[in-house]
Amino acid sequence: MCGIVGYVGGQQAAPLLVEALTRLEHRGYDSAGVAVVGSRLQVTKRAGRVRDLAAALPKRMAGRIGIGHTRWATHGPANDANAHPHTDATGTVAVVHNGIVDNAAALRQRLTDQGVALASDTDSEVFAHLIALSDADTLEGKVVDALASIEGTYGLAVLHAGFPDRIVVARNGSPLLVGVGEKEMFVASDLAALVRHTTTVAHLEDGELATVTASGFRTFRRDLTRTETQARQVDVDPSAYEHGAGDGRPRMYTEILEQPESVDRTLRGRLDERFGTAHLGGLDLDARELRAIRRVKILGCGSAYYVGQMGALLVEELARIPADAEAASEFRYRNPIIEPDTLYVAVSQSGETIDTLLAVEEIKRKGGRVIGLVNVVGSAVARACDGGIYLHAGPEIAVASTKALTTMYVGFALLALQLGRVRDLSVADGKRLVAGLQKLPAQIGQVLATEDRIAELAATLARSESMFFVGRVRGFPVAREGAQKFKEISYRHAEAYQMSELKHGPLALISPDVPTVAIVPDDELTDRNVAALHEIAARGGPLVVVTHAGVDLGALEVERIDVPKNETELDPLLLTVPLQLLAYHAALVLGHDVDKPRNLAKSVTVE
Repeated sequence: MCGIVGYVGGQQAAPLLVEALTRLEHRGYDSAGVAVVGSRLQVTKRAGRVRDLAAALPKRMAGRIGIGHTRWATHGPANDANAHPHTDATGTVAVVHNGIVDNAAALRQRLTDQGVALASDTDSEVFAHLIALSDADTLEGKVVDALASIEGTYGLAVLHAGFPDRIVVARNGSPLLVGVGEKEMFVASDLAALVRHTTTVAHLEDGELATVTASGFRTFRRDLTRTETQARQVDVDPSAYEHGAGDGRPRMYTEILEQPESVDRTLRGRLDERFGTAHLGGLDLDARELRAIRRVKILGCGSAYYVGQMGALLVEELARIPADAEAASEFRYRNPIIEPDTLYVAVSQSGETIDTLLAVEEIKRKGGRVIGLVNVVGSAVARACDGGIYLHAGPEIAVASTKALTTMYVGFALLALQLGRVRDLSVADGKRLVAGLQKLPAQIGQVLATEDRIAELAATLARSESMFFVGRVRGFPVAREGAQKFKEISYRHAEAYQMSELKHGPLALISPDVPTVAIVPDDELTDRNVAALHEIAARGGPLVVVTHAGVDLGALEVERIDVPKNETELDPLLLTVPLQLLAYHAALVLGHDVDKPRNLAKSVTVE
């Protein structure tokens, strides 16, 4: 993985490919390259950033058809040889690939035994050689022949000097879409690469291939039978995909500041003040079907998993239905029992997270009902699910999730409210929660207004090599998300624990050099949480407490961040926002690129 682009049309391909690759930089990568066919096949690739690739391009790289890639290392280190595109030994075939070839070792050995000299450490290179070795008369046939030997996942784009009018692409478990222009066509793994040129796109399904020429595209399966995939207009604002805030600030910062508006969009048209409930038409479930649900299982990865834990607590509290969250990356490997009266919820910002998509497919294979909580319209998870809730957060470009996470929480609150109101949640409680949800945008703005204070504390925390984030019950997934955000962009070790588990091990590590960020809401557990703070303070551990103004911490010497009080069930969202700013400002102090943290990708399309 990580980013694929392609172009065929009347313009010079190389500049368009490089420009498109810059729009995929948010996905995380360590090298980049392009291949263009003119009078011959030319390939340029470099370890490093897209700007390094642009500087290395020859002055004459003419050709009106080409493919490009940004790579996130899976097989082999980040260097020029392992960068995509990969070619065959004759320099006739070029390929770019996202995904994992599970039988790569066997295929590499087979090719070596046939006398093929492999030029890289990657699994992806085998595609180029297998295509070149095919005896098929067409490029489509050659690609199909190669795929017959492949076990694993792929989003694949193929260029061949002998077929200079076309790109052949294939998908199995890794997203690919075709963009339709005026006498020109585009290929990409992410809509962000295309929006400056077209918003008319066709999403390939798993097992589907496409031939893309300047005049159009056709889709087919590996037996070469035609499919009927159509291009559709996507309702997006291209300017929303621009990097940065226009004033030199990182995109992550912009997205943190956008959260009041994003939450307002998620709520818009979905609250029923009269009956104290929510309307989620995208679920495609009537009241009788909602009442038949006996359990809710939430599946996500990373931040989506942690907000899923917050969502499970909401469902249990409001609807009194057993609910839990599980890492989607582990779900299908344990041969899960799929229950007909369980509602499964797949959570993903991009809707292309391969672990989550494979979990959805496992549920569907076993007859379960699954809905999606996603941000990207038309994404793979959204299309695979039986129904769902679109977040309407707007494009999230920075790798670290902020506004998508807060809108995921709001999505879960709406789901829990609707489930609760078809059961035993009273009208009064429903109206109380509706009023609380309506207050969230303004209250998030109040948290953001305390940024200067949070930045001061972040500068202090950034000096520590390791720290704890702790919380109890509702506060624990908040602590997990806070630790996740801190570690992924500051590169400091941050570990989350339940407050109640401190005395069962972690207290051994508390010292003046190991600070603790504690989540202490004003709720029925406040006294117990404050008692745990005393245990930390007694061992000399510095404390930063994220809490409400009404919480009395007594004589404890702590640094505190106060957030506005909402309804107890909704407080976790407001307690999460300052942790985003803590991580952001700590990373800035340490001089890191907050939008492109090392070793991470925005859309994780490999297992």
